[in-house]
Amino acid sequence: MAVSDWQRIRTLSNVKYYFNYSITVIGLLSNLVAIIVIGRGKCGLSRCITHYLVAMAAADLLAVFCNVAIFYLYAVIFRYTHTIACTLQYVMAYVSLDCSVWLTVAFTFDRFVAICCQDFKTRYCTVRIARVAIATVYVVSFIRNIPYYFAFYSYYPTMPIGCMEKPEYFTHPGWIAFAWINNILTPLLPFFVIVLLNILTVRSIVVASRARRKLRAHASGEKQEDPEMESRKKSIILLFCVSGSFILLWLTDVITFIYTHIANIHYVPDWSHPLTMATEAGNMLKILSSCTNSFIYVVTQSKVRDELKNAISCSANYELN
Repeated sequence: MAVSDWQRIRTLSNVKYYFNYSITVIGLLSNLVAIIVIGRGKCGLSRCITHYLVAMAAADLLAVFCNVAIFYLYAVIFRYTHTIACTLQYVMAYVSLDCSVWLTVAFTFDRFVAICCQDFKTRYCTVRIARVAIATVYVVSFIRNIPYYFAFYSYYPTMPIGCMEKPEYFTHPGWIAFAWINNILTPLLPFFVIVLLNILTVRSIVVASRARRKLRAHASGEKQEDPEMESRKKSIILLFCVSGSFILLWLTDVITFIYTHIANIHYVPDWSHPLTMATEAGNMLKILSSCTNSFIYVVTQSKVRDELKNAISCSANYELN
């Protein structure tokens, strides 16, 4: 292998290490703070939105913990643990990522209904429906990832230590079908559903805004501020920031997945291959998506910022006393 290839591999390894270390610290702290601050229900958001945001922060917290804190930074520990513990860690990594993705879909659909389907809004955008949707995402994500528990076996034939995929996981038609279904459900289907919902939402907003401006101008004879449109602005900004962040950060992973399957590429020659670089970049970006929502809440919602400042002030005063 050429010296330049070794340098690229070493650079990629260093980037992954420092990235994962940073994501662990930032992701765990930011999502925990988001759960505490938003969960108090004093951020000026409806109870329905509050339920979704807290559930998304909890799923993101679990995703960072299972996919980064344990899986990457402390993988050496699980390499020598019991096979059952190692396997469960893999299962929870898949479950947590599914929950994070599909709760984003559920939130996007809820906001789509609230903005575009006024007749259906009063029946769907309720706390009860939000709780049912959140519980359904968690339960279904767990159930559909149970087969992963049976996809691993011990490193050593005589000792239940560590875990790795069974050879038939890559060759048996049943496992291949299972892998395809899971890859379609996460991330392909959520990605395109969110893109479609955002397109329909933008279209509805443009049409509604034009109609309301013409109606108000005709009624009053002059342009005036529209209180209803202003009240919906924060919800729209939050929706577009959350879903837009998801689309951008998952785009690389979706493109590499589609390319490798169309080109029938099941492995890459070595770690210096450009496709490996793209795959690793996609993995890092999709994990990063589990940390961005907390910052989006702070940037887009003034009352979230106020509650965060109050929490920091109270904490500082408590330490001084």
